[in-house]
Amino acid sequence: MRLKENLRRQVAFCASFIEIAISTVVLIAIIIAGFQVVREMIGLVGDPKAHESFTLFLGHAFNLIIGVEFIKMLCRHTPGSAIEVLLFAIARQMVVEHTSPLENLIGIVTIALIFAIRKYLFVPTFGAGSEEDKEKPEPAAK
Repeated sequence: MRLKENLRRQVAFCASFIEIAISTVVLIAIIIAGFQVVREMIGLVGDPKAHESFTLFLGHAFNLIIGVEFIKMLCRHTPGSAIEVLLFAIARQMVVEHTSPLENLIGIVTIALIFAIRKYLFVPTFGAGSEEDKEKPEPAAK
């Protein structure tokens, strides 16, 4: 049994190391892409097609934000961080892609469902005990 547990710990450690490596690579890519976004922002000044350029800029900026949230999700391993990534991805789709009214409605309903899940079904930390347990006074020591 000890060998099996030790092997599981080593595999989990390797998986964590790979996650950190991927997060680092994504972070470097976000920094590089951030310079491009700044360059695009400067290019908006005096651009006769600023509206189209702004849409492109907004899409790139949202991609960077989603990338940052993705890195946070990999580092934190919490349901809340996964929900934040989903919210940003849906918001990006609605804002940048100029979707149809039906697609907008579906996006809004999806966001509403995510907020409902977050409010009523969200468990911040699994196995940490319920709120009722925290509110009960501890028995006095004799």
